[in-house]
Amino acid sequence: MSRENGSGAGEGAGGGVPEPEQLALIRDSVRKAKVPRAKPRTWRGAALAKELPVARVLVDKGVLHLDRYFDYAVPEELDEVAQPGVRVRVRFGAGSRNVREGRREGGGLIDGFIVERCAETDYTGPLAALAQVVSPEPVLDSGLLELARAVADRYAGSLADVLQLAIPPRHGRAESRAASTPPPPPAAPDPGSWRRYGHGADFVGALAAGGSPRAVWTALPGPQWAEEIARAVQATLASGRGALVVVPTGRPAARVDAALTALLGEGQHALLTADAGQERRYREWLSVRRGAVRAVVGTRAAMFAPVRDLGLVVIWDDGDPNHSDDHAPFPHVREVLELRAARDKCGFLLGGWSCTVEAAQLVETGWAAPLVADREQVRGAAPLVRTVGDGDLARDEAARAARLPTLAWRVVREGLKHGPVLVQVPRRGYVPRLACERCREPARCRRCAGPLEAQEGGAALRCGWCGVAEAEWHCGSCGGFRLRAQVVGARRTAEELGRAFPAVPVRTSGREQVLDTVPGAPALVVSTPGAEPVAEGGYAAALLLDGWAMLGRPDLRAGEDALRRWIAAASLVRPQGVGGTVVVVAEPTLRPVQALVRWDPVGHAVRELAERAELGFPPVSRMAAVSGPPEALAGFLAGAELPPDAVVLGPVPVRDAGPGPARRPGAAPVGEQWERVLIRVPPGSGAALAASLKTAQAARMARGAKGAREGGAEAVRIRVDPPDIG
Repeated sequence: MSRENGSGAGEGAGGGVPEPEQLALIRDSVRKAKVPRAKPRTWRGAALAKELPVARVLVDKGVLHLDRYFDYAVPEELDEVAQPGVRVRVRFGAGSRNVREGRREGGGLIDGFIVERCAETDYTGPLAALAQVVSPEPVLDSGLLELARAVADRYAGSLADVLQLAIPPRHGRAESRAASTPPPPPAAPDPGSWRRYGHGADFVGALAAGGSPRAVWTALPGPQWAEEIARAVQATLASGRGALVVVPTGRPAARVDAALTALLGEGQHALLTADAGQERRYREWLSVRRGAVRAVVGTRAAMFAPVRDLGLVVIWDDGDPNHSDDHAPFPHVREVLELRAARDKCGFLLGGWSCTVEAAQLVETGWAAPLVADREQVRGAAPLVRTVGDGDLARDEAARAARLPTLAWRVVREGLKHGPVLVQVPRRGYVPRLACERCREPARCRRCAGPLEAQEGGAALRCGWCGVAEAEWHCGSCGGFRLRAQVVGARRTAEELGRAFPAVPVRTSGREQVLDTVPGAPALVVSTPGAEPVAEGGYAAALLLDGWAMLGRPDLRAGEDALRRWIAAASLVRPQGVGGTVVVVAEPTLRPVQALVRWDPVGHAVRELAERAELGFPPVSRMAAVSGPPEALAGFLAGAELPPDAVVLGPVPVRDAGPGPARRPGAAPVGEQWERVLIRVPPGSGAALAASLKTAQAARMARGAKGAREGGAEAVRIRVDPPDIG
């Protein structure tokens, strides 16, 4: 297969590393006749390196039709530093459209990585020379390259896009300060609280002995989970191997970091989070790549951390949406760590207080073993859960007047005698959404049809999109003039509770200000899901309000996500043996509510998996979402050679989020009409589906479809395994 010079615009591709089988499907569709290999010609008379004068470069052009390697000549003066894995600058596409793009990026020079050095090239013209070696630090080794290629092919994306996620930006000062000498391995730990689980001690022992167990771990409520992860990491380090832990946000990363420091001391692990800043994050990343640090704790991007001799990968709370990257090709941490566990033959631990359907599938297929506590341990660690349904609310005068049922008031009053009380509210803000009290029709702005919002202090309604005040609203459907809150926000709830309990401090935790911890003194803590602070000694009680708002979302994962968020909040409450109580305001007959009452997230996930298997929904099947303008989408589907067992669902209009809310990946640009199709294939055809979509998108970009490169009006966007198919 021929390879290209950076100054050309041919169709060749190449690479010296093993590639997944599905990539062959793409390569077959663009394969050209081989040409005889030739020694590189000197470029403008420059002297070339005497040995291996060809550098095979991956250019940082995240477009699919350029997802290949390009050959460049190595000048003699760069011979010593131009080694595989280093960052370089090259001229790309001289005399072609690519040069014009390159000038916009910096005078015709673009970034890239040297993949390998060769003695010959199969490009027949004169080779352009490397322009610059940015740094002699090799940041891309063969293992990371193979992993990135596998991820790109699984998600129908480009290798350059994956490497942008995998390798942090360079910081020159950090390269001289990164550590290079690894500390001695620690001693094997005592299993500690792992003994609470059926095979917990055996799991830790197997890691310490050099084994590679794979487990789905349903953690008991309480704060011990961070120390339990730290003990699993210590056991892996004791066997002379490395460990990688990925958590959804910086707050749990800090807890695991503190637990590891307490067990191992300073210098034994690295913390890779965006909060660390560019210099520190790159310095820590380099220490890991050099082998000076063998354990890593981090957020999403840490899933690619180049840990030496990897012995264990851990993901905590895999259902959290922060584990799914919002940049192309949208990889999910769970899937990437599964790839790493299979490639490196290392241990795998998926943990959380709840259990996702994907985790249940790993156990059902036998890929991982369950790691759970018996029912006696669960009952001893979990709080008492009580429910308030629609019938109770209808008969409750207090609930009709103040939105909180009498049972909730009693639990709050009793809990405040012993400590803080947590109140979980599905939405932040004051009153994000209003509806007609008579017919429940959403209240919308007469100017732009945006949602109307109530303001603090009794001010006039205001549009959440255009900001125009609405003083004389009436319902266009029934003519009503009275409004009700669809979902009351956290600030409004805090205001109501503050009036009801004037002597008790009220704290809020949400997007504007997320609290990490709160004291153990009596207080009301109002929080949105995922922002709940940890209370010293645990919360005395918790209220889970407006459960219908989470359960009523038109999404396949609505019940699973609601249960996960409820259990995460309830796990911060004291055990029922010392009075810990949780009140959930939701219909008690619904399956997620019953799973919370019984504290049985695994049973809920198993039943959800069985239902999805009957309907052919993910994760039993593989699915891709393709969205774009109607004509562009129809043309893309007509040119895509989908697997014969693929089922195309749609097209349907993409929901218009309007100009106000943040856009999700694949959402239509403001003011444009887009459609979306879902393409479903049975197990075993996922690789073929990704390959066919990648080939069709690459061909479309190579033809120069209008807007295809810039993401304009004719763009078609692909997302494999979309998290939201509702």
